[in-house]
Amino acid sequence: MAKRKSLSEIWRTDWFAGVLIVLVAFVLHASTDLIGTLERRFYDFASTSNSRQPSERIAVIAIDDQSIANIGRWPWPRDVHAKLIDMLAAAKAKTIVHTVLFLEPQADPGLVFIRKMREVLGATAEPGGSNEALGRVIAEAETALETDASLASSMRNAGTVLLPSVYALGIPQGKPDADLPPYAAKNTLPESNGYSLPAVRGQQPIAILGDVAAGIGHLNQVRDAVDGVVRSEPLLVNYYGSAVPSLALLTAWKSLNLASSDIQLIGNDAIQLGRLRVKTDDAALMLPQFYRGKDGRPAFAIDSFYDVVTGKIPASKYADKIVIIGATAAGVGEQFAVPGNPAVSPAEMLAHVTSSILSEHFIVQPHWGDWAMLGALLVVAVYTIAILPRLSAAVAAGVTALLFVVLVGGEFGLLAAAGTWLKLVFPAVVLLLGHLALTTKRFLVTEAGKVKSDEESAETNRMMGLALQGQGQLDMAFDRFRRVPMGDAVMGNLYNLALDFERKRQFNKAQAVYEHMAAYDKDYKDIAAKLSRAKNLSETVMLGGGAGHPGGTVLLDGGAVEKPMLGRYQVEKELGKGAMGVVYLGKDPKIGRVVAIKTMALSQEFEGEELSDARERFFREAETAGRLQHQNIVTIFDAGEEHDLAYIAMEFLKGRDLTEYCKGDHLLPVDTVLSVVARVAEALAYAHSHNVVHRDIKPANIMYERETDTVKVTDFGIARITDSSKTKTGLVLGTPSFMSPEQLAGKRVDGRSDLYSLGVMLYQLLAGVLPFRGDSMAELMFKIANEPTPDIRKVRPELPMDLTVVLGRAMTKAPEERYQDGLAFAKDLRAILSGLANKPSETANEASAVPSARPDFEATVPAMPSDFESTLPAKASPQTFDKTSVQPARSGGSDIEI
Repeated sequence: MAKRKSLSEIWRTDWFAGVLIVLVAFVLHASTDLIGTLERRFYDFASTSNSRQPSERIAVIAIDDQSIANIGRWPWPRDVHAKLIDMLAAAKAKTIVHTVLFLEPQADPGLVFIRKMREVLGATAEPGGSNEALGRVIAEAETALETDASLASSMRNAGTVLLPSVYALGIPQGKPDADLPPYAAKNTLPESNGYSLPAVRGQQPIAILGDVAAGIGHLNQVRDAVDGVVRSEPLLVNYYGSAVPSLALLTAWKSLNLASSDIQLIGNDAIQLGRLRVKTDDAALMLPQFYRGKDGRPAFAIDSFYDVVTGKIPASKYADKIVIIGATAAGVGEQFAVPGNPAVSPAEMLAHVTSSILSEHFIVQPHWGDWAMLGALLVVAVYTIAILPRLSAAVAAGVTALLFVVLVGGEFGLLAAAGTWLKLVFPAVVLLLGHLALTTKRFLVTEAGKVKSDEESAETNRMMGLALQGQGQLDMAFDRFRRVPMGDAVMGNLYNLALDFERKRQFNKAQAVYEHMAAYDKDYKDIAAKLSRAKNLSETVMLGGGAGHPGGTVLLDGGAVEKPMLGRYQVEKELGKGAMGVVYLGKDPKIGRVVAIKTMALSQEFEGEELSDARERFFREAETAGRLQHQNIVTIFDAGEEHDLAYIAMEFLKGRDLTEYCKGDHLLPVDTVLSVVARVAEALAYAHSHNVVHRDIKPANIMYERETDTVKVTDFGIARITDSSKTKTGLVLGTPSFMSPEQLAGKRVDGRSDLYSLGVMLYQLLAGVLPFRGDSMAELMFKIANEPTPDIRKVRPELPMDLTVVLGRAMTKAPEERYQDGLAFAKDLRAILSGLANKPSETANEASAVPSARPDFEATVPAMPSDFESTLPAKASPQTFDKTSVQPARSGGSDIEI
């Protein structure tokens, strides 16, 4: 007999879980409006995210706060409205739509007394009577005070004025209280098969105005029952068998010069308006396009009533246009929330709807839309129940994401591009709920199994670690042990592994093991002392080839360490590696001076005559740089050779090189750049006066400390003595993007080549990009040699024109046309800097510098001389260093290097 499954076992069945999730989603949709709210919000966003533009034929004149403040309290005398209609009619406006509801007569209190005076005077006030003159005055006063007649006269003369009516919507239970007046019924359509919203009562304009209006349409709005947003327009309202058009439909109708016979109802889903076909649902509700405004302005330009009647805005502006007049002032009329706008006036809404009709910009819900949604739901249900449980976590996430994008993106694309609304948010929500629920279920059901599996995996990793340790593969053993949850057994294994690292004198790796153990139990055995000793030993260095060599690390009893010496300098620690070799932090114990020591093990690189030549070149370069004593040039203190290591002791620099300030988001302020480059130019002028050419001026070779505003030029290692007895040509040294045309061509160079490179550096520090860039070395060299200096103001228009002139002179192709010395270059830069200081700083602080997050010790390492290795004999091979050492010094340029 088969065993009956428990409820928990059934839940563990993925297909059952999928079915349950889909059912829960349907119940959620049926019992709450959560998904409906999401659908409406998505519709509001997507339907207003298109490029549709409103009709230019429609203009809005607003009864705004300014108009009420100047004309008077609302409601105004109707002769004020008459004056505007007269002006628009004279300007030949195509159609005038007034959205104010003139539901009651407007009688001036003085009119009653004027008429009583006429009665008292009787026949004597008639022409030929004794009071004829007084009768004329009374007649003029009566005309002036009877503003309804004044407005009616203006509307009659215009012949194109449309007025609104309003209806109480609901299902009639009997016969109407009153038939539609003739002036309200003249533009109605015969009702057909309930294709409209039913109404039980209506309010019409007063007869004196209705009789002369060109048409009367309803101004009803249909708000969403949940959030109150108006998303649809009832094009027809059924008043006891008569289909009353909306004011927007009537406006479009009249502006196209159509008669009632030109309006046809097409089935129960469209209204034919001449050649326009307006799509609706079966209740004549249209989804209009609500246009998005631009740059904070509304979609339709709105002019003030007061500005128009006073002539500030000429009425001729409205010639041949549909002019909509309505209230927008606070407290006058009602505001409506629509997609994309939380508050629009009836006049603005009328403009949106009328434009939608005339431009056929409405949103359509196709008849097959519900079937499409059900089909999408079916696909999602099948995927959730039958496919999703069979997929791995990564594949399931990818497929779910793809389906979600297809559903949501499909609805958005159809709404924004084609004005078609398919409601696919519900299937998308079901998809997400199903994926999240099944993922959670998998985690909860399989967690116990995972724990057991992890325990087995941990023991496997521990045994593998012991095996690898026995084979001497200590790094791989440590990697295995770190995968094992910490406990007494693995702590013992790690302790023995750290001892093995110490036996191999890999103290930094032993330190890493002890730190891993201390994070779990810092009191384990003597781990605190072991960690301190390993850390101390890991910070020492091995000089001259390893233990036992003169100058190497000497271990004393008790674990103390004696720091090695290079010449008279005590080596503190390794800072980094450069092109020549290792860079150490050193100290002169006699005077306490901290220095940077650059070294190279020459005997390991060369032999015989090559060793002699390399040693001679090394010290010649040290002598060349040591001759330069300038506040903006790094100072060389000493040079020597000890323990087969050639070394140069130089000034220990703080700050960072300028490389990080060459990017668009880390640029220095303009005044700082000009000050720094001016000081570099003065330093180069000093070097050139001593017949020394740097040959590799670039941001990586300029150190700058912002706190003290200190600038230092480094790396004169590739400089040459340029007097006639020692100059050599034909050797290309440096970084291509910063090289002068003559340097790239292998010609003889002098200080003007450095000034060209300084101009390139100035351009990059200001613009964040190099002036010349290429995808290959050939393209880059061609541009440097042939293309004119680009105008930096095309990159940063706010920079002064004088900078363009200075850069053009510094980077001109012919050396004789450049600055002839650095002092002239610096003088022009300081003149520009002075000009910036004498006017409001608009450019000087345009860019802000953000310090790099790199370790500070790396930023203090002077750059290694870059040409020493590049000019050594070809058989020399680079020094090999331990992978655990600190990162090498930066190379100095992001472009193509030689």
